[in-house]
Amino acid sequence: MATTQNSQQMANAIRALAMDAVQAANSGHPGAPMGMADMAVALWGPQSGHLRHNPTNPHWINRDRFVLSNGHASMLIYALLHLTGYKLPMAELKNFRQLHSKTAGHPEVGVTPGVETTTGPLGQGLTNAVGMALAEKLLASEFNREDHAIVDHHTYVFMGDGCLMEGISHEAASLAGAWKLNKLIALYDDNGISIDGQVTPWFADNTALRFVAYGWNVIGPIDGQDAAAVSTAIAEAKNSADRPTLIICKTHIGFGSPNRADTAKAHGEPLGAEEIKLTRESIGWNYAPFVIPKEVYADWDAKTAGKAAEAAWKEQFAAYQAAHPALAKELVRRMKGDLPKNFVQTAVDTVIAAHQKAETVASRKASQLALESFTAALPELLGGSADLTGSNLTNTQSTPSLRFDSLTGAVIKNEAGEGGRHINYGVREFGMAAIMNGVTLHGGFIPYGGTFLTFSDYSRNAIRMAALMKQRVIHVFTHDSIGLGEDGPTHQSIEHAASLRLIPNLDVWRPGDTAETAVAWTVALQNKTKPTALLLSRQNISYAPKADSALAPDACGLDAINKGAYVLAEPTEVGLKKKTQAVIIATGSEVQLALHAQKLLAERKIAVRVVSMPSTTTFDLQSAAYKSSVLPAGLPRVAVEMGATGGWWKYGVSAVVGIDCFGESAPAPVLFKHFGFTPENVADTVQSVLAKK
Repeated sequence: MATTQNSQQMANAIRALAMDAVQAANSGHPGAPMGMADMAVALWGPQSGHLRHNPTNPHWINRDRFVLSNGHASMLIYALLHLTGYKLPMAELKNFRQLHSKTAGHPEVGVTPGVETTTGPLGQGLTNAVGMALAEKLLASEFNREDHAIVDHHTYVFMGDGCLMEGISHEAASLAGAWKLNKLIALYDDNGISIDGQVTPWFADNTALRFVAYGWNVIGPIDGQDAAAVSTAIAEAKNSADRPTLIICKTHIGFGSPNRADTAKAHGEPLGAEEIKLTRESIGWNYAPFVIPKEVYADWDAKTAGKAAEAAWKEQFAAYQAAHPALAKELVRRMKGDLPKNFVQTAVDTVIAAHQKAETVASRKASQLALESFTAALPELLGGSADLTGSNLTNTQSTPSLRFDSLTGAVIKNEAGEGGRHINYGVREFGMAAIMNGVTLHGGFIPYGGTFLTFSDYSRNAIRMAALMKQRVIHVFTHDSIGLGEDGPTHQSIEHAASLRLIPNLDVWRPGDTAETAVAWTVALQNKTKPTALLLSRQNISYAPKADSALAPDACGLDAINKGAYVLAEPTEVGLKKKTQAVIIATGSEVQLALHAQKLLAERKIAVRVVSMPSTTTFDLQSAAYKSSVLPAGLPRVAVEMGATGGWWKYGVSAVVGIDCFGESAPAPVLFKHFGFTPENVADTVQSVLAKK
């Protein structure tokens, strides 16, 4: 550690920058950065040697990961990144919370160099950190060899009362304990203050015993304003062999402010010019706003140490590369997020096989069939389910269950030396989704996880965060409609498909047979900068015959289906040589309904085109020419989907056969008839639309 005087000045630099930036923006949260400044010195200070990172290369593979879970304290991490030498100039701190700055209100990955994840909603940062620590542990187990610990780093997270009050913290911490993530170290900023004031009337948890019960190592409470004490605690935590560690740091929000410290006033508003003046006097910071003396910059500068740490690792990696060239090449590929060279051929083979077999299965089973091919070809696929594996069908022959030794915490491997690749998340949908975000942010894996579509409500905010962060995460949502039957309206999805389609940068697929499902998986795996939601049926779906053009290989491995919508059946395919009079658009299991209605309409001498639209989000991105080729102008359109109707009107439909109420408990065939999902009703709807022309 630095001398006590130097440490205090290093911490005061953070406090001053937090005060000044929030004051300049007239918006923000100065109190938490001021209170956590000494904790930051203990972890980030180059003299402590705890945090291994290289400001000149924020993407160094073996860097330690740092997550600021209480993201409203963003000026803490912005100050740290600036002071330690990242490309975050003072001009950006002066532009805090302003349009197009690199210092947004809450940290955003991909915007600010050195930020590992986007932390806004409380608790998700902690959960992302669990995912990062899991990824590190699994990669180390898979790639490290004797005398070659090439993957070997810690994940640190700062968090506050709000993170621990959020229920997701329970889901994440419980799993971290079960997985024995000993390289996960969480520092709890225990200041006892939230927006509404002292938290004791509504947050009376014994946090230490809570985490002991999860299987964590707990240190403290310690004085969070004592950088040396925090550093000692971190050193102790790093020695943990089989448990994650929580360090409880007692701090004072707004530390140094004579009139705002330990009050809610310090939490979410500027201190004000007069209080900032008094605080500067109180902490002995005799510098103008946004001015940092050279000696403080020198104490904080981590560039030299960071370059040395990365250089030492590169020497290790060179030796590893010489001893294990294939492993080294594979690790680099996976950390880049590149798919294997044979991926396109694997995808084409999988889709063609589905087309040729033309099986009648539920699309959840079609998903598993596709996964059998993809998990065998892609070792980076890391599956799982929220206690619904037998229903979601996310497990395959290539993905045995992930298990850890109860004594050592080591990944248990099979006779072939392989660890499990299917995670039993338990009943933790939200935790699963946010952990998957952390896994993909770390790199090395493409995570996917399953639950019922109705339960996407629990995980929605983590899905949104994946979309915002542009991360490749795949959500397998089964039991996608009233077709699940007797479980009733609590489990029957109505508004879920429509609401998921509203999330920007989320690709949503509701495939109608085995080939469409294989295509959906192919596109999802290629979506390097967006998450995907696959909406899959419980009930069996017949295979829909397709023209070869829908499956012909192209540069991506597929043609029409991967555009999100395509012409499935023209009137001639049901024996009607007549000009097309209308278009039926259908998704998922309702494609079969549309095809049967087309036959009924042909018997009535009405010529109808059937369009399968497995992905509205993908179709919406196609060219105007392609869209008009599928949905020609001037032809009336009727949409068919067992869900809320609101999203279909943008396609210029004249009617929607949908459901805008909650479901009922009954066998699926009874429900289909009750809610009008019959070929007769679809045909009658089309005929009624034509009659009104």
